[in-house]
Amino acid sequence: QEQLVESGGGLVQAGGSLRLSCAASRRILSVYTMAWFRQAPRREREFVAAISWIGGNTLYADSVKGRFTISRDYAENTLILQMNSLKPEDTAVYYCAASPRVKVSTAEEDFNSWGQGTQVTVSS
Repeated sequence: QEQLVESGGGLVQAGGSLRLSCAASRRILSVYTMAWFRQAPRREREFVAAISWIGGNTLYADSVKGRFTISRDYAENTLILQMNSLKPEDTAVYYCAASPRVKVSTAEEDFNSWGQGTQVTVSS
């Protein structure tokens, strides 16, 4: 497993924005598929967004498409999730994850490294 450390969570009003970061080694950012998942209270963890290491292909959950953007910052060795137009239903603990698979995946079992999570709370 690789070390992943999330940051950037917090409390924001509906309609606001937050930028989550996940610190990882440059090697991981270069050769692993990276993703964000989230888990709301009393709910299963769910896929949010992923980015492949070949071509930078991205994939988003329908619930966040058009509002969230996943990207890699190689200068800072971080994975970024820019979240705009936040809604109360986006409230959850957000996790960064890494997968050695080449193909972008939304399945938790394909990811073998996880961060500790960062709390995002959106007030109405």
